[in-house]
Parts: sequence; C-alpha cells; structure tokens
Amino acid sequence: MSTKWLKTVGATLAFTVAAGTVSAETLRVVTDPSFVPFEMMDEETGEMIGFDMDIIAEVAERAGFEYDLNTMDFNGIIPALQTGNVDIAIAGITITEERQEIVDFSDPYYDSGLRILVRQDNDEVKELSDLEGKKVGTKIGSTSYDHLTKTLDDDEGVTPYPGSSDMYMALMSRSVDAVFYDAPNVGYFASTRGEGKVKTVGELYEGQQYGIALKKGSEWVDGVNEALAEMKEDGTYKEIYEKWFGEMPEDQ
Repeated sequence: MSTKWLKTVGATLAFTVAAGTVSAETLRVVTDPSFVPFEMMDEETGEMIGFDMDIIAEVAERAGFEYDLNTMDFNGIIPALQTGNVDIAIAGITITEERQEIVDFSDPYYDSGLRILVRQDNDEVKELSDLEGKKVGTKIGSTSYDHLTKTLDDDEGVTPYPGSSDMYMALMSRSVDAVFYDAPNVGYFASTRGEGKVKTVGELYEGQQYGIALKKGSEWVDGVNEALAEMKEDGTYKEIYEKWFGEMPEDQ
C-alpha cells in the first residue's frame, strides 16, 4: 500500500492510476497532529506514527482502500467529515450520540475514559469536585471539555487548548492547577516527559470508546468493521496494542 504523508490539509490529493486502470480507491484520511501515543510526528522521518496510525494502515489494507493522510486540529475534524472534505478520521475520537447524528462510526476499537492530572506537589485535588473554581486545562472540542462544563458549577477557570502539549506545558508552568483529559494520553505524559513532576489522581471518569469516524452514509463502514473484527480475531490488534501500551487487559 502506498501512503502519502502530508502535513497540511490544503495539499493536493493524488489518485493512483496504473496501466490506464484506476487502482483501489484513495480516501482522504485525517488525524490529530499530537495525541500521543495514538498519533504523533516522528521528528526523524516527518511521518505520523502511533497506535491509530498502525490501526488505520492495517484496516486500509484489509478493507481494500489506499489513503492520503493529513493532520488537522481536533476541533476541525468532525466538521470536515460533516462537509465531506474528508472521508475518514482516526484521532482517538470518542463515540457520542451527538456525533453519531452527523457522522458514521466504526465499531469501537479502544476503551478509554477521562482522568485528572496535577503537579506532583499538589495534594489538594483528589477528585473532580476539587476542580471547582480551579484553573483546569483541557482540549478544544473534546469530551473532557464538555464533561467539565456540564459537571462543574464554577467552570470559569476551564481553559481549552488547541493541543495536548499546550495544556501540559500550562500545567508544568503553573498557568493551570490541573489538566483533565483522555486517560491514555494523560497516563502517557505522566510516565514519560512528566515523570516525577506530575501525577494522575481520582477515578476514571465517564467510560468512553473510540471509533473510526467516517462521513455520513459512507460505503466503507462495513469494510472497516470487518477489518477491525478480523484484526481482533487473528491477534493483529493485540500486537499493535502491546506495541504502544504494553500488556493488553483481557477486557480491551
């Protein structure tokens, strides 16, 4: 499979033609530029890598399509699918009833939730209610932002950031008191760049499932679902999961 790695959405898309015959259909796929370890830029190669990138590559091969990959700020992904500017999105996208009204989703491929992250020396914040009146960083257009604004009586300090790295930097520089975001991303930061400097607290909030999003009425939903099912059955999904997250729990 040939995949062109593009860094901006405005780039011209190319369709593969061989010997005068159109090959497998080339779909326009978008992802978030920085949702580690699901999708991130490899600084050495300039290519996008991560759990989601391995998943979509395998799904495309099994479902029978090629794709051009672009990156886009997360809050623009659902609107791009809605307008038909892109065909598929994979970016740790939580399946919600509101989103299902305007885009199609594959079957769930990852179980997640939301978690609180604070600095190592913070002993005041232990649960969600402790964020009342606090400065809390989260991501624009995310379910974590929605959850905060719906749950907190005093949400004036909730600050949405365009990228996850921005909110983590704000936490480290003490611009915010806590970060509230997707558990796997929060956990990855806490165990890598934030090790010894930050910690996760509280329970896992609002159990969620990620799905591959497709434009409404897409003919590829069944093919994507079949590919995901095959990957889970033959062990390929487990291999990809453990490459990025370690041992896979039995209920994943």
